[in-house]
Parts: sequence; structure tokens; C-alpha cells
Amino acid sequence: MSTKFSAFDAAEYLDNDEVIAAYLNEVIDENDSDLFLSALADIARARSMSKVAEDSGLGRESLYKALRPGAKPGFVTISRIMGALGVRMVAKPVKLKTKRAVLAKTAKTASKPRHARARAST
Repeated sequence: MSTKFSAFDAAEYLDNDEVIAAYLNEVIDENDSDLFLSALADIARARSMSKVAEDSGLGRESLYKALRPGAKPGFVTISRIMGALGVRMVAKPVKLKTKRAVLAKTAKTASKPRHARARAST
């Protein structure tokens, strides 16, 4: 008898503002732009892509395009999407050790060619 597994969809568990904020904060701490876009897409699916597109002033196709791995949406686009999702970015100080780790990871990611970063996230 074989075991069957269903695909995990984070959107199914993003059912209130506190859970969404905690999820997004954990993803932001990873400092991975593709993971961040994926998390925003999960939240958008949980809230209804059509509604998020309408509330952000983006077309549905543009919203999907902005949130796909490897996309490079601008700050204004991310800000509009986050506003439509009911969340915002907040800056917080980081400890020196954490700061060094974030800077090292950012430098490592930025040195990879764009197509390699997109492949690594899939």
C-alpha cells in the first residue's frame, strides 16, 4: 500500500492577519527576493487574486507577472500589492551578527546570474 500525499499550499493556512504577518516576517528574515514574491503570491491567493489586483490597481495578469519567481517588481508595485494585502513593511534594527549574515547572503545572491537565481528558487 503506497502513501499518497497532497501538495502543500500555504494559502490554505493564511486565514487571519496575525498569521499572514508572522508568515511574511519569517520570509523577510530569509532575505530571499524570490521567496518573498512567492509569499506575497501565497497571501494574494488566500485573499483572492482578483480582489488583490483590483485593490492594488494592477491587472490580474500584471499581478501574476509581478509575483512570479525571478520577477523584479519595483518598490511602488510591491507597496501597492502589500497595501492591497493589508500589510506594510517596517524597518527594525538588526544585531551585528545578523547584519553580517544578511549582507553576506545578499552579496552571494547578487553575484549569481539572474537565470541561476530563478532556477535555484524552484
